[in-house]
This record gives sequence, C-alpha cells and structure tokens, in this order.
Amino acid sequence: MLYDVVIVGAGSMGMAAGYYLSKAGKKVLLLDAFNPPHEEGSHHGDTRIIRFAYGEGTSYVPFVKRAGELWQALERLVDERLFLQTGVVNIGEPTSSSIQNVKASAQLYDLALDCYSAEEAMNKWPGLALPANLVACFEPTAGVLRVEACIQAYKKLALAAGATLQTNDKVLAIQAGDIVHIQTANTAYQAKQLIVTAGAWATELLATMNITIPVTPTRKTFAWFEADEQLYRDAVFPAYGIELADSFYYGFPSIDGVGLKLGRHDGGEAVDPNEPLRPFDDEDREDLQQFIQQFMPQHGALKYGKTCKYSMTPDEDFIIDFLPNHCNIVIAAGFSGHGFKFSSAVGEVLSELLLDGTSKQDLTPFKLSRFR
Repeated sequence: MLYDVVIVGAGSMGMAAGYYLSKAGKKVLLLDAFNPPHEEGSHHGDTRIIRFAYGEGTSYVPFVKRAGELWQALERLVDERLFLQTGVVNIGEPTSSSIQNVKASAQLYDLALDCYSAEEAMNKWPGLALPANLVACFEPTAGVLRVEACIQAYKKLALAAGATLQTNDKVLAIQAGDIVHIQTANTAYQAKQLIVTAGAWATELLATMNITIPVTPTRKTFAWFEADEQLYRDAVFPAYGIELADSFYYGFPSIDGVGLKLGRHDGGEAVDPNEPLRPFDDEDREDLQQFIQQFMPQHGALKYGKTCKYSMTPDEDFIIDFLPNHCNIVIAAGFSGHGFKFSSAVGEVLSELLLDGTSKQDLTPFKLSRFR
C-alpha cells in the first residue's frame, strides 16, 4: 500500500509528527519495532525536565519555547495534566558553561531566573547540601513532563486524525527513490515521503541506504531513592541539574510519592541497540549513591535503578535534516539525552519540512553537513 508519509519510529518525535501530518490531511503510517510507549527507547522512566533558560546554548531557546507552547496545547486537547511546574534549578560553578548559558539565555529572551549563592540555595531548599563555590540559578516557570502520558496523548490524537500505527514490526531496510520502499520483518510498504525517527536504531537503518550518521547508542542509568516528603516533594523541591568539574547529574523531586529520581548525564558506554542492556548494577548504584549522599544527604535508601539508551552525536546537538540527495526523506536523530522536551516542536518541524520544504524554526545547528 502507498502512503503519503511513513514514519519509522513511533516514539516521542515520531508520534508527534504523525499527529501533525495526519491533522494536515496526509495518509500516514507509523511503524515501530515495539509498542510505544515502551522501555526500549529513550522515552521511559516517568519524567523528563523541560527548561527554557538553556544550559546547552542560547540557540535552543526559541525551539524549546515553541515546544512549551505545544505541550500546553496538547494538555488542552486531551484534557490531561502533562506538565508539572516544579521549577528547575541549575547548579554549578559561576564560570561553568551551563551556568553561563543559562544566564545568557534568560537575559537574551527575558526569562524568569533567580540566582542564589550556595548558602541562599540551601536556605531555600533545606534538602540540598552545596559546597560554597557553587551557585544556583532557579527557573520558576520550568518543570517536568510526564513522558509516557505525553506519548499516549499524541498517539490518541494521531489515531483520531486518521494515522495508522503498526507496532512490533521492525524495519529491516529502506530503499530511497521517488517512491520510498520500506521492508519490515513482516511486510513491504511504499511512501511518497519518509521520516526516520528511530532513536538508537537510526544509524543501522540509514546504513541500509549506504548513508552514515555519527550517532552512537549509549547506555545510561537512573534510580529512585526514598525521600522525606517534607523536604523533597514536588511542591517544595525543584527538578535539578548539577554540573561538576568532571560530571553532570540531573534529577527530579518526589512526584506522587515515588521518591527522588537521579540520573547521570555524562559518560556511559557505547552499546549495540539490538543487544539487551547490562542491567543496573553495583557500579551504577555506587556512582549515584556517592553523588546523592554529598548533595542531598537527607535522602533515604535506594529503591531501584533502571537503564536507558541515549543516542549521542559527537557535539551533543541534534540532527534534523533532509538526507543528502533525497528531498523526500527527513531524519531526526541524535537527541543526546536532552531531546525529549523538544519532541512536540520536533514533530511540528518534521511536518513543516515535508509539507512546505522548510521550517519556521532555525534548523541550521542541526544540519548533517556540519559533520562532513
């Protein structure tokens, strides 16, 4: 069967794109090797941070502001609370790149930002313990997205708009042309246009077309700890990112009483996405416990840990672009552990690229050509 658009990978970015394109009247097929939302990609674990004063660089701010608007619109469409305005505190040395970028973003785009010394931050959040050399920049309008609920919302809307979702059907090969041929384990499909949003599998999929992209699937870990709700519940404690000299950790307040969530953003090990991830182990536990003991010493026992996959680019910026010499195929990949918050806007961008050939967002930083 011939579709207007086939989307390979129906996770956060793909599901959003499926909704926007179906709403625009396109005949859309969403293909996924699993049944989203699931735990094989980068979108599980209950929560993701959304922040607007962006530590990765000021160029991201218009994009993430648009994403915030679209998450609010999605909440209204499905009449469900997807965003929790917990605020987000960024902590680091005053000269660190993330703190400098957060301050520059706030100043450039007139974003609410309150800056504190370590002592002031500990007075505001008694659950924190900070060395005197660190500062804290608090963004009160930022917060937390409920990950699986966000994907379910776009899934519901995409299907209602007429999209077809085919799950548990892995794409094995793609053949480019005026009509794109997509071969799965079970079926062959044809499409006038194609979007590849396959996360950790994007690299191997594009290899079937003899196209190489520098995206490395990487194993990451995160865990939940028992929490004193008086100190760490989401009404009184924010989501956070803490940049140290040799590491970067992030986490969440206790939401719905589940405990403090903590993960490490840097590091990790390259993996084959087709092989099971090494389970959360003693080494992972020791790393996270050492951090939380230093910075949130009033935490309780570790409850459990999980693993997930980042899809890393060498510069940790995204890839959103037409494939070279293929004006009917768009790739969105390499979201490097900070992409989920953008997925509403990435879905919109991908639909614009296929409908109009261009996007209202400046996608220059995300072009494939930067790696040539």
